Amino acid sequence: MNESRIERSVTIVVLALGTVAALFPIAMIIASAFLSDNPNESGIVWTNFATAWDQGHFSTYMRSSVIVTVSVVILATALSCLLGYAFGTMRFRGSSVLFYVLLLGLMVPNEAIVVPLYYQLQELGQTNTYQALIFPQVAQSLAFGTFWMRAYFRGTSRELVEAARLDGAGHFRVLWSVLLPMGRPAIITMVVLFSMWTWNEFLLPLVMIPSNEDLRTAPLGLTFFSGQYTGSPSLLAAAALIVALPMLVIYLIAQRHFIRGMTEGAVKG
Repeated sequence: MNESRIERSVTIVVLALGTVAALFPIAMIIASAFLSDNPNESGIVWTNFATAWDQGHFSTYMRSSVIVTVSVVILATALSCLLGYAFGTMRFRGSSVLFYVLLLGLMVPNEAIVVPLYYQLQELGQTNTYQALIFPQVAQSLAFGTFWMRAYFRGTSRELVEAARLDGAGHFRVLWSVLLPMGRPAIITMVVLFSMWTWNEFLLPLVMIPSNEDLRTAPLGLTFFSGQYTGSPSLLAAAALIVALPMLVIYLIAQRHFIRGMTEGAVKG
């Protein structure tokens, strides 16, 4: 009994220390965003956000990030569901080899492909375009998405699928009307992960958008803004919160399904 209490106390202390360590930098940024850089000025300064928004051109950068993120999430989710359904429910020659070849995308770091990819897209005249941001990000997301949805489809009830097929449902009807509605937690978890990865991507926009300022994404714009206002920690903190806010809102909206999907995995859906 005493050991159990000791273990419980140690666990609580470790969790508390971990929580403080994780939240302390975020709390410092939030506090700094609402303070003035002038030590003689006290109180909450709401104008930091408006100043950072205007001077950092974040209306343009946020628009680019929204266009890229929405496009990537829609394309990557649709293709992942189709590929996951094919690999998870169909048996065809070479399916295992194709699946493991596709999984190589999980093992290749962005740094290894971004420079060769830049020269290939430059030859095609696609740098400084949305296509240069969207299609490589979709390709990078497909490996995980296919793996995730394949696990979900392989864990679904075979009897339910066979019953739908006996009622005359084809593959598309089984996928759209039977399996996808049941897999809402797995799909929402995948969508949230795709959104965060795409929104926070920095290296790909930095290389693929060398000169078109209107196509810079929010994290890339934040970097240029940081270079201009290194002497104003409050404006930098406000700009960082502006860039992080959309993903925070998406996570809060989808947290119930996201946590369920992460704890159960894609197997149970």
